[in-house]
Amino acid sequence: MSMKRSSSTASEMNDFKEEGGKKEYQVSKSRLVSLIDWFTVFRRYVPIIWYLVLVVLTAQITMVLFRHRLDFHTLFTHDVAVVELQRREALSFALKAIAVTAILLWYLGTREKTVYLIDFACFEPPEDWKFTPEQILEMMRLQGCFTEESMAFQERMLMQSGCGPATAWPPGISRCLQGLPRDSSAEAARAESEVVMFDSVRKVLAQTKTNPKDINILVVNCSLFSPTPSLCSMIINEFGMRADTSSYNLSGMGCSAGIISVELVKHLLAAKPNSTALIISTENLTQNLYLGNDRGFLLQNTLFRVGGAAMILSNKWTDAFRAQFKLLHVVRTQYVSEDSYGCVYETQDVNQERGVRLSKDIVKVAGRALEKNFTTLGPHVLPLSEQVKTGFSMLVKMLAKQAHATLGVDFGKINPYIPDFKRGLDHFCIHAGGRGVIDGIEKNLNLTPRHVEASRHALYTYGNTSSSSIWYEMDYIRNRMELKRGQRVLQVGFGSGFKCNSAVWLCLNTPKKKSERDAEPQNAKKKD
Repeated sequence: MSMKRSSSTASEMNDFKEEGGKKEYQVSKSRLVSLIDWFTVFRRYVPIIWYLVLVVLTAQITMVLFRHRLDFHTLFTHDVAVVELQRREALSFALKAIAVTAILLWYLGTREKTVYLIDFACFEPPEDWKFTPEQILEMMRLQGCFTEESMAFQERMLMQSGCGPATAWPPGISRCLQGLPRDSSAEAARAESEVVMFDSVRKVLAQTKTNPKDINILVVNCSLFSPTPSLCSMIINEFGMRADTSSYNLSGMGCSAGIISVELVKHLLAAKPNSTALIISTENLTQNLYLGNDRGFLLQNTLFRVGGAAMILSNKWTDAFRAQFKLLHVVRTQYVSEDSYGCVYETQDVNQERGVRLSKDIVKVAGRALEKNFTTLGPHVLPLSEQVKTGFSMLVKMLAKQAHATLGVDFGKINPYIPDFKRGLDHFCIHAGGRGVIDGIEKNLNLTPRHVEASRHALYTYGNTSSSSIWYEMDYIRNRMELKRGQRVLQVGFGSGFKCNSAVWLCLNTPKKKSERDAEPQNAKKKD
């Protein structure tokens, strides 16, 4: 089923060209300038204006009190301190005092509660779960349903995917290499989720020295596997969590669901002071191998792999001293068009074989969704100097256009100033959805190879692990890229629908190396 292109987005989709047999998504400079949304900029800096007003009013009130020689000793030691003011001055003083009080109440009522990421852990697949591309192709051949043309296509996609020589597949599928039939039962799928989730949860609980009964909120996101009882119930029963634990199971949200879970926990923690939350991001492959011959569906067999991650978050001020990161911003974007809605679509092919169809337009749709996401994110992360330069460039271009229209003066082509997001962000975790996605974002954001090193490593080592891929990248950054206190890390996830979600984290403590973190639980056992 082909989806008709929406006329409202047709002009936005013409930046896709092919060079040397390679498709690349191109973004015009004029549209990149629109990454600064001036309404968002205004809303971002309005609080600063109020803070300046507060400082000025407080200074004026203090000057009045000093000018009339208020006895501060009497003020703090007696119930009453008298200051004589003229009527006009007294009225002005009262209005300023009311304004200061109102601004303080507004600040206390609207300021966001701080959310800390204490630590996180990623699932490391056992060696008998890892397979080479040749073994993966043999698994496909042993299914007995793929044509020679489909096998050749899958081989070509595997070689071009960017995945390495040892990525993980679940036992329910890989058992065919041992001469056993594929097991896609509900129990086999549960067994896969148990291994992935239990391993990552045990690791993060040990790293943070957290008792399972201290968890107040539990969020699990898994897009394609939603059993009954839920995955949340699986975790609560395995680790003996409290009966009043607030649990939420997210499904169908695609590869960007990890950031959606972070935003959900952020809002839940805002309503629950002094609470601790556990997030688990994973995906399940056991029941999601496509067994048809439609090329749009076959891509899922060559990209997706087993993976998962668990995170402990908190809003307790005492956790600020041990937390690895502080959440600065979360921006969610739902890119709406017929092309975007159908570019990652679970359905059946003409032979009723179920699978996830990946559109050939997915790279350019991801690029458009990223632009719209950065429209909101830009004012929060870009330095003021970058925003001023961009605004001045837009003003000059507008004045030149008006001068040409009214006076006939031609100033020639004026190149707009493109904001540099690298000035506001130190590290980038781009969803490892495929080599084409990483290449496109690297080019359009003018990133260096080092900025996308973590994304390429995650894709090569683990494959596309769906929503957990950004956490494998974060783990690489803290272990191998000298992440330091005060640096900011951007996570970007893309998901069906089509969604682009981003989160910005501030590093609070220079992370320990992996060897040091792994040694801590062992040292604790020795002491016991």
